[in-house]
Amino acid sequence: MTTSDIDQALRVLNIEPLYGHYPHNPPTFRRAGPYPPNQAAGAVYFVEDEEIDFDRIIKEEKISVPKGTRWTAHWLAVEGVQPLIPENPPAIPKEHEPEAHGVNGVVKAASAGGSIFPPTPPSSDRPSPIQAVKRPLQQTTQQQQLVKQVLSRELQLYYTRLTTALVPPVDQTKRTAALASLRHDAGLQALLPYLVRWVAEGVVASLRTGAQSDNDGKTLAVLLEVIGALLDNPTLFVEPYLHQLLPPILSTLLHSSLPPEHATHLRTLASQTLSHLLTQHSTTYPSLSPRIVKTLLLALIGKDKSMGTREGAIWGLMGIGKEAIRKGVVEGGGAKVVGAECALAMEDQAQSSLVGAVMASFRKLNGRSAKPQPLDTATESDAAIIQRLRDTLGDFFADRLIGDKEWALSVLQGNEAS
Repeated sequence: MTTSDIDQALRVLNIEPLYGHYPHNPPTFRRAGPYPPNQAAGAVYFVEDEEIDFDRIIKEEKISVPKGTRWTAHWLAVEGVQPLIPENPPAIPKEHEPEAHGVNGVVKAASAGGSIFPPTPPSSDRPSPIQAVKRPLQQTTQQQQLVKQVLSRELQLYYTRLTTALVPPVDQTKRTAALASLRHDAGLQALLPYLVRWVAEGVVASLRTGAQSDNDGKTLAVLLEVIGALLDNPTLFVEPYLHQLLPPILSTLLHSSLPPEHATHLRTLASQTLSHLLTQHSTTYPSLSPRIVKTLLLALIGKDKSMGTREGAIWGLMGIGKEAIRKGVVEGGGAKVVGAECALAMEDQAQSSLVGAVMASFRKLNGRSAKPQPLDTATESDAAIIQRLRDTLGDFFADRLIGDKEWALSVLQGNEAS
C-alpha cells in the first residue's frame, strides 16, 4: 500500500485528500498531433521522458548512502569510570580547582569534603618517584594526577538514605529493605569504595570505645551483614576491595571484649562472612586462605591473648573448614593451650564460651556418636588412646572426649591422617 492508495480512498469517500505526501511527482503528459496519414486517429498524449546529460551527472558530487541501523557493544563504564571513546558523550570540562601540594607529592583536592587522593601508582609507563627526578617535569606531573570519582546526585541521595536506614536504632523493616537493595540492585559499583570505607570506619568507631553497649553490638552486626550483602551482589566487582573488607571482619572476630549479650552472635556472623568471602575468592587468590589461617593461629596460641580473642580465632577456623580446624586446634596445639588456660582460671561466662567453641570445633570435625561408649583405662588399647588424647589435646579436653571412644578416635585419626 502506498500513499496514493490512501489519497484515492479518501477521494472515493468524498473526503479531501492529504497533500504533500505523494511518493513521487505526478506525471506530466504532452499532446502529440494526429498522424498525418490517419487524421481520424485523433491526438495522442504521452509522458515525456526527461533527457539526461551524462556529463553533468558524472561531474556532480556523489551522495553516499547512509549505513543502516545496527547494534554494537561498547564500554559505558569500567569500574564506575566512563572511558573516553567516541561512543560515549565527551566529558564536561570543569573549571580548574585550586590545589595544594602536600608532603611527598601527595595532592590535596580542594573539594567540599577535603578528601585526599593518592597519586597514581607507578607502572611500566609511569616512573617511580626516584626515577621521576631524572625525567621531565611533564612525567612527574602525570604521576601526581588525581584519581577522582564523581557521584551523581541520585547516588549521593541513595548513599545517605541507605546508611541512615542501616544504622540502629532504626525500624527492622527499613534495615531489611536496605540490605535487600545492597544484595540485588545493579549500578552500585561507583558507591562500592564509599560503602567499604563507611563499614571500616563504623567498625573502628564501635570497637574503639570498648564495644560494651547494646547499641555497639547491634551496629557491628549490621556492618557485618552489609559486607555479606556486598559479597552477595553479583553485579559488584569486589576483588579490588578485599584488603579493605578483611580488617573489619577479623577485628570483630578477634576483638577481646565484645558486648556479652552479642559476643557469640557477632563472632559466629563474622565467621560466616569470612567463610563466604573465602568461598568466592580463594580460587582467584590461592594464598588468601593460608594467610588468614596463619593469622588466626597466632591469635589462638599466642601468649597473653584474651579468651575472647582465642574464641574468635576458633570460630574463624571453623568458618574456613575442617582442614583449618585440624591445623589450628588439633595439630597446632590450640586445644592444648586453651585447656591449660581454662584449668588455671576461674570458671565464668568467657571461659564457658571458649570451651564451647573448642567443643563445637570437635563436633564439626566429626559429630558425637549415636551410642557413645567410654574409653576403659583398664584396657591397654584404650589406655594408649587416652594417652594420645592427652598428648594432643591436653588433659582438659581429653577428659571431655574420653566418654565417647568413636568421637575421640575420629579426632585422633584425622590428626594422624593429615
